[in-house]
Order: sequence, then C-alpha cells, then structure tokens
Amino acid sequence: MKTTIIGRKCTPKDSFKLHAEKKLAKIEKFFSDEAEAKITVTVEKPEQIVELTIKSKGMFFRAEESAKDMNDALDECIDFIIRKIRKNKTKVSKKLRDDVDFTWDGEEEETEDEFDIIRSKTVFLKPEMPEEAILQMEMLGHQFYIFMNGESEKVSVVYKRKDGGYGLIEPEVE
Repeated sequence: MKTTIIGRKCTPKDSFKLHAEKKLAKIEKFFSDEAEAKITVTVEKPEQIVELTIKSKGMFFRAEESAKDMNDALDECIDFIIRKIRKNKTKVSKKLRDDVDFTWDGEEEETEDEFDIIRSKTVFLKPEMPEEAILQMEMLGHQFYIFMNGESEKVSVVYKRKDGGYGLIEPEVE
C-alpha cells in the first residue's frame, strides 16, 4: 500500500510515520497492492486531528478522529475503518469482488442485506456559484446542497464540515 503523510500546521515526526506504517499493516490485508493511503495530520490546540483516506480501485474508505496525541487519533481512525469493513463486509466484498482483490479473514458480523431508501426526492438544478449554493444551504438549514456549478458546469455538492467550514465536491471521471 502506497502511503502519503501530510502535516498541516505541523511536521509529523519519524516516530509517527513508523507508527502509521505499523498500523496500516493491520488493514493492508483488506486491499490490493495498488491501494493508496493518505494520512493528513492537523494540529489545532489542544487536539490533533488525523484524517485517513484509503483509495482502492475506485472505492474510498475515510475516517477522521481527534485526540490529544496524533498516535491515538490514528489508532482510532484505523479502528473505525476496520469496524466499517466488518459491519459492511458482505456489501463491500460484493461490490469489490470483481474490481478489487478484497480478502476477509475476520469474524462474521450481522449485516443488513439491503439499504432502505425511506424518501426519494427530485431536485431542480440551476447554475449557481458555490457561494450562492452555500447561502441556499444555510437558508434551508441543511448539511449539504446539490447544485449545477456555474463555473465548472458540473453537478456539485457543497457541505458543512465538522470544523465549521464548507466543502465542495465535484465529480471526476476516471
């Protein structure tokens, strides 16, 4: 697994990098050799935030945790991803069966066979700037808002982040 470690407002020490490699070895067995892991560490006193994103042939697994120590936050991210893989083992392995070399040697956990879509909604997409979409999202009191981006002419999503900021998601075809 190719690993990239990035520090924001800090420079991760070699001891953290060794700890990360050791912990990622625990989950490498779930993914193919082409999988990529990206670890981003941000220091926001008094806490340290670790984001872990794993990409494997089009599937993304993401966790974000904060703790007083970045090693503890990384441990929580790894544990979160392992729990998600175990919880959704049948769904994920079915999805990945043809595309990814996905193996499982852990214990079985109960999973639901289908997702229940409780509500379906149709939205009218009009060209808007991302700032206008954020304003519309805030006025609606939602956590996300889908719109046609007036700049890129792509269907996009703006969302409210845990840290109070905003994110923008745009599609990209592989």
